[in-house]
Amino acid sequence: MLSRLTLQPQKALRLLYPKAIWNVKAVSQTLYLTFDDGPIPGLTEWVLDTLRDYNVKATFFCVGNNILNNRVIFERIISEGHSVGNHTFNHIKGFKTKTTDYLIDTERCETFTNTKLFRPPYGQLKKSQYRKLLLNGYKIIMWDVISYDYENIKPETCLKNVIKNVKNGSIILFHDNVKAETRIKYALPKTIEHFLKLNYKFAAL
Repeated sequence: MLSRLTLQPQKALRLLYPKAIWNVKAVSQTLYLTFDDGPIPGLTEWVLDTLRDYNVKATFFCVGNNILNNRVIFERIISEGHSVGNHTFNHIKGFKTKTTDYLIDTERCETFTNTKLFRPPYGQLKKSQYRKLLLNGYKIIMWDVISYDYENIKPETCLKNVIKNVKNGSIILFHDNVKAETRIKYALPKTIEHFLKLNYKFAAL
């Protein structure tokens, strides 16, 4: 039986949010690295150093409060050619938040990110939140490959979760938060090296 920590988003889940983007129909061999929860000192900077070393671009879904406290790191993300997205201001759970409060929190984050790219924390959205976000022009970005780097798993398992599930156009989810640090530092460079050797390129959304 497959462990919960190896399962990837299923088609049934995608039916809940049919207008969300789970992967990209890429003509060439292209993958999309994404990072949730930053920016934070140390780890986000390490991620940026790693991306620079391999000359690849990515997308950072940033928490507004973390941007507020780490403006220099956030500005570095943009200056180095990466894209940014909205991950709410307070990293709130959609299922436990009133829709009006959720939208206020999201709009507050947008004042810092200045983008309509949006990823819901925990992948949680009530139907009402989903509909309102779309009406307000947000492009909801999910993922089709998750590393589970935030869970208490072996770094090698984190890497396998990515490599065995990637296909052309995959949106790959990592986290630049403290819980993920040990696993992302192992898995991210190895993921990039593996797919560069297979002649894939990495692009920002």
